[in-house]
Amino acid sequence: MKQRYGTPLGPTWFLGRAAYRRFMAREATAFAMAVFLVYLLLWLRSLGQGYTAYGQMIELAKHPISVFVHGLIFGAVLYHSATWFNLTPKIMPMYVAEEKVPDFWAAIIMGYLPCVAVTTVVLWAVLRSAG
Repeated sequence: MKQRYGTPLGPTWFLGRAAYRRFMAREATAFAMAVFLVYLLLWLRSLGQGYTAYGQMIELAKHPISVFVHGLIFGAVLYHSATWFNLTPKIMPMYVAEEKVPDFWAAIIMGYLPCVAVTTVVLWAVLRSAG
């Protein structure tokens, strides 16, 4: 006789607890990031097809719906990044001289600080080459 382990879950199992809802929201933001990556691949393809295709992509990017969707995707990416950085110290605790670093500081040191540093360097390089 087969025995079932656990209770069967319905399609809305995650709505029961706030932690589950936050988890599912973070997972859903990965879909938004995938959509944006496909959009970037379309931009690269248009670059290879010539000026006409690239001009069409620029016109598409200027459309109000495109601007709105990019705003939503940007918000989703910010949420995904923040939850990822906050989750990292729970998965990979940081120790200094056998003392555990508090999760708040570990998230800043392992996530936010490197992100700000890389963003600053990239912005500096882009702005320096543009001017």
